[in-house]
Amino acid sequence: MSHDHQHCDDEQCEHEHAHDPRDELVTVRDLLRFAVSQFNRAGLVFGHGTADAFDEAAYLILRTLHLPLDRLDPFLDACIPSNERSEVLAVIDERVTSRKPAAYLTGEAWLGEFRFKVDERVIVPRSYFGELLQDGFSPWVQDAEAVGSALDLCTGSGCLAIVMAHVFPNAKIDAVDLSDAALEVARTNVADYGMDEQIELLKSDVFSALNGRRYDLIISNPPYVTQASMDALPPEYRHEPAMALGSGEDGLDVVRQIIAQAHAHLNPGGLLAVEVGHNRHLVEAAWPDLPLTWLNTAGADDGVFLVHREDLPQ
Repeated sequence: MSHDHQHCDDEQCEHEHAHDPRDELVTVRDLLRFAVSQFNRAGLVFGHGTADAFDEAAYLILRTLHLPLDRLDPFLDACIPSNERSEVLAVIDERVTSRKPAAYLTGEAWLGEFRFKVDERVIVPRSYFGELLQDGFSPWVQDAEAVGSALDLCTGSGCLAIVMAHVFPNAKIDAVDLSDAALEVARTNVADYGMDEQIELLKSDVFSALNGRRYDLIISNPPYVTQASMDALPPEYRHEPAMALGSGEDGLDVVRQIIAQAHAHLNPGGLLAVEVGHNRHLVEAAWPDLPLTWLNTAGADDGVFLVHREDLPQ
């Protein structure tokens, strides 16, 4: 091996070692471009609140720089001083190396305009119900103020219970989960929103601890991932609690319990709405005679089914 390289003069060596190509990333625009390239190069997977590498990069950069999340343009050409730049680069690196969803890196997730604290004790909020509840679950709920009681089954972080408490101001809301760890996170979020009076958190395996409780509306975003999909999950999803995702071979174990028992927990005229992702074909095969209404959202047609109490098995 030639020894020429070992005899570069000290000044030149210092210069070569001091130069980090990342020092050329000066503006938010530079950092955004770099992050998108890194994310795409690493083959990251999205779907925990953002749709693609650009949205996730923009969110992480704006959040790390304490800038408003809905306004990227005015800041694109802002020069970032080195201390802030190293913070941004660190979070970009962590997203690539850890493969954790952005929400776990920042400790927060958004559902519409609602912000929730989250960590790896709960799945990252991303329910179609966020959109369906925006307009008071109309047209199926005629009068949001007339809803007296509602249940959020498999509440996780408490996000849907909190949204329901806003949408149905006169409703007493029960929020149920089987995971003690998830209920701790939900408790924090309910307290942050000052809703301890309106929302009651309960540990229950589906309806098992809800003897005698009845509701005008039951919504559930239960675990519904099939075993085949669980086996093929990208690393991002493996950071989430498996019990909140998978539910038996066809993903419908919990849904079966819900459909079998919901009638006893609904008031006359009550509604059950359940999110099942892309599993409409499995649901229709399992309950061919159940008159289901499939709800359309921006995220998916047929991601949520609705059934009236009177049509449920008794």
